[in-house]
Amino acid sequence: MIDDGEEVVERGKANLLVFESLTKKYGAITAVDNLNLKIGRSEFFGLLGPNGAGKTTTIRMLSTLTTPSSGSIYIDGLKIDRNLTGIKARIGVVPQHMNLEGEMTAWQNLELHGRLYGLKKEARQQRIEELLEFTELSDRAHDLARKLSGGMKRKLMIARALMHRPEILLMDEPTVGLDAAVRRKMWDLMKGLNKNGLTVLLTTHYIEEAEILCGRVGLMNGGKLVELDTPDNLIAKTGRFVLEYFENGETRSRFFASRQDAIQSAAGMEGGVNIRPANLEDTFITLTNRKVGG
Repeated sequence: MIDDGEEVVERGKANLLVFESLTKKYGAITAVDNLNLKIGRSEFFGLLGPNGAGKTTTIRMLSTLTTPSSGSIYIDGLKIDRNLTGIKARIGVVPQHMNLEGEMTAWQNLELHGRLYGLKKEARQQRIEELLEFTELSDRAHDLARKLSGGMKRKLMIARALMHRPEILLMDEPTVGLDAAVRRKMWDLMKGLNKNGLTVLLTTHYIEEAEILCGRVGLMNGGKLVELDTPDNLIAKTGRFVLEYFENGETRSRFFASRQDAIQSAAGMEGGVNIRPANLEDTFITLTNRKVGG
């Protein structure tokens, strides 16, 4: 058991977020199973895994919406269940499901959030203008939120989460349901989020999203953290190139450190083969025998 003494203070020096033996159970179902994880300041960290892996439950515990069954979460050395008011002010949340006020304009949605966090009028208005410009929504400031496109709604949710200048931004599947072109525009927006020291925790099941945005990735499956490293190092653990071939009615894969090794292995094979660069999904399937988007 860790108390509120020096050990807790030490925990905050190198890492902004610390999860210690974090577990969440719903009856007989264990949604998050003994999660131990440290996330550094200004890090863009991704939790990757299929639906039901425990990603959203982790976000809900961190955002204080769900109480852990056991274990602890520390933010800058402070245990969140003992410092709820102060902790909430340090976190911005972009939930998976749309929860904007549809009958209010984009400006009014941000105005409401700023008032709830006690921002004074002048600072509030300046912050709204900054965020509308940052999210490229200035020309839609007075449109009702319900009339915005899916991509614009996601941008507005990000702007709302940033209104009170949080230290940590939690983004739970922020591009789910968006088409490929809009998703890529969102990635450009998200790349700029932690330039000024903001720590970002992203959950996603889009492989390319995690590879492009995240400095480190944790792979989750069945509530457990099964692997943790940079995207490039995770791919290298399995093999940087994949040889795919069809055998006994199914597509099979072999992994190789180089394309040349894959080509040499394919030389004696009959039928069609495909050689391509490996990605995080290949790593995940190898480790868990499950597809990330499943």
